[in-house]
Amino acid sequence: MPQIYLDHAASTRPDDDVIALVSETMRAAWANPSSQHPGGTQARRAIEEARVRLLVALGDPPHGSAVGSPAGLGDIVWTSGCSEADALAVLGGARVHAGGIVISAIEHPAVSAPALELEAQGRVVVRVVPGPDGVLDPDAVAEAAARCEAGVVAIIIVQNEVGLVQPAQAIAAAVRRVRPSCHIHLDAAQAFGKVPLDVSTLGADSIALAAHKLAGPKGIGALWLRTGARLHPLWAGGGQQNGLRGGTQDAPGAAGFGLAAERAAKDLSVARTHWLELAERATTVLAERGVAFKQLVPDQRRAPHILALAFAGVPADALRNVMTSRGVCISTGSACAERDQKPSAILAALGLPEDSGMCRLSFGRHTTADEVAAAANILADAVTGLRTA
Repeated sequence: MPQIYLDHAASTRPDDDVIALVSETMRAAWANPSSQHPGGTQARRAIEEARVRLLVALGDPPHGSAVGSPAGLGDIVWTSGCSEADALAVLGGARVHAGGIVISAIEHPAVSAPALELEAQGRVVVRVVPGPDGVLDPDAVAEAAARCEAGVVAIIIVQNEVGLVQPAQAIAAAVRRVRPSCHIHLDAAQAFGKVPLDVSTLGADSIALAAHKLAGPKGIGALWLRTGARLHPLWAGGGQQNGLRGGTQDAPGAAGFGLAAERAAKDLSVARTHWLELAERATTVLAERGVAFKQLVPDQRRAPHILALAFAGVPADALRNVMTSRGVCISTGSACAERDQKPSAILAALGLPEDSGMCRLSFGRHTTADEVAAAANILADAVTGLRTA
């Protein structure tokens, strides 16, 4: 049975030329980049080229945008993924900055779990609840930061389950007015390469990034860190990356990430149009089939690659099982606990009834309209069948 993959928010297939570059770098630049010999120099050069590509894609090009150019507003700390980058910012920031920790109530576990760890250690953690539309009020975040004398504020830019875009720039500005010295961190796993992202205007001290969300390799991520921002490393090591992240750096992974980031930033406008058309195709098919559904986030507030749909009277786990059996890969969720899963805070915040299931369709650059139409028809069959069962 042919598979239709509509779970690109979870992970994407690396592009062929990204795979080729990773393979080439593994063959040619396999030496330890800390070594002071030609092999080490070659590996360092591969990492430096990737660093420049990533900084340019983030809107923070080194002066001259060339290898060896002086730095711009910040720099890159290479990590094993976005989860490690979030942990470095939240835990590392808390070890430097006294005071409370402010996060939203709808964070990815990569942020909420480190915050919970800090809370267990006695730190005050304030979780800001969004409004009924799922959007965080910048003034509410700032008030929480002032109340607990926050040392760290960490907010997700694009909520991963439903694609809701938060007013990150306004939040950072509001927090900066009341807590100018606290560390402001943004999780951009679902934002980078999907919505405009310019670190020169966001006002953050650090931004966590993942390669595998934008057709790059798994096992490589990055933390953009503003010049002058202070973090404590998560572990002691060999002093690599200015002591912030000990361990031998991954030159092939960095090379693949740099290329994937460069392409994602360059193709963003075209990709956005394509994704919006795919979402319209999906909802049109469902409407034509007479299937009642609710789009959880309006187009003007969602990241274009994520379409979250709710179906009254349809259990999320049953919907996922039917879709999987028909060869369609999607993610699902519920506002109430299902089996061993915890209820979703964002779905509860959006008012999803407990008897309703949500499915997340998420698109990649190479997703076709025919695939989406076929998946939407299968989804219509599944919802109709489960409602009448």
